[in-house]
Amino acid sequence: MNQLTRCNNGHYYDASKHSGCPYCGVQSLDIDIQKTMAKRPTPPPAAGGKGAPAQEGRTMGVFHKKMGIDPVVGWFVCIEGPDRGRDYRIVAEKNFVGRSNTMDICIEGDETISRENHTIVSYNPKDHKFRLYPGDGRGLVYLNDEELVMPAVLNPYDVIELGETRLMFLPFCGEAFTWKKKGSTETEES
Repeated sequence: MNQLTRCNNGHYYDASKHSGCPYCGVQSLDIDIQKTMAKRPTPPPAAGGKGAPAQEGRTMGVFHKKMGIDPVVGWFVCIEGPDRGRDYRIVAEKNFVGRSNTMDICIEGDETISRENHTIVSYNPKDHKFRLYPGDGRGLVYLNDEELVMPAVLNPYDVIELGETRLMFLPFCGEAFTWKKKGSTETEES
C-alpha cells in the first residue's frame, strides 16, 4: 500500500503517481490556491453525520445543505489583467464578485474593480443555467464586449470584462452533469 502525501491545502494524494497535488495543480505555477477558493466557510458535520448544521444568522445554500459543502459548478479564468492566469471557482446559487476578500469571488489585483458587488454570477441547479448580473458597484460590466445592463445567460467561453480584467467563463455543471446528493456524482441522460 502506498503512503499518501498531504499537500499544504490538506489534500491527500499518491506521491508515487503525482509529482505534486493533482487537486491543486495550479500550485506549480506559484499561484496561491486559497485566494481562488470560494470564501464560504464549511461548517463541521452535525452530530450523527447528517450534513452541516445551520449557522445562526447565515443563510445556507441548497447544495451546501444537501452536501455539506459548496461544490464547484464552474470557473472564471483571468485571461487579461493583473491576475492573468488565475482561476476563480464558481459555486451554486449566487456568487458576489469584487475586490474585497469578503466577496465570494475576490479579484484583488485590479483596483479598477469595485470592492463589493461589481457583478454577480449565479448557477441555477434547476434549469442548469449560469447567469451574469450587473452589480451595484461603480464600475461597468461587459459581456462579450457589450455593456451588461440586465441579467444575461452565460455560455461556455463567454468573456466578462470588469475594470482592467477580462475573465473567461468555463462551466462544469450543466445538462450533461450536475451534483446530485451527498457522496454521489451522477450524470444525466441527454
